[in-house]
Amino acid sequence: MTVKSSISLTDDQHAFARTLVDLGRFPSVSAVLQQGVELLRQQMENDALERSALAEVLTRRRGSDFVSGSKMDDRLNRLLTRKRQAHVVRG
Repeated sequence: MTVKSSISLTDDQHAFARTLVDLGRFPSVSAVLQQGVELLRQQMENDALERSALAEVLTRRRGSDFVSGSKMDDRLNRLLTRKRQAHVVRG
């Protein structure tokens, strides 16, 4: 179903939409606007999914053991030492 709606565009927005139509990219200014609304809807859905995934990661992280900065430094130094030895790199 299609609903007619009255909108206002700036001169620049209308010129851009008209250019897309003139180039054959869209059949009408209305089609340009429909595509723009669809892209915005998709972007908002993607943003919501990303926020949800981030919230889940943070929740899981809060529930795990905390590693202090010095312990992480020790872990990284041991890892670097093993990698250097495996590849005979002089540090």
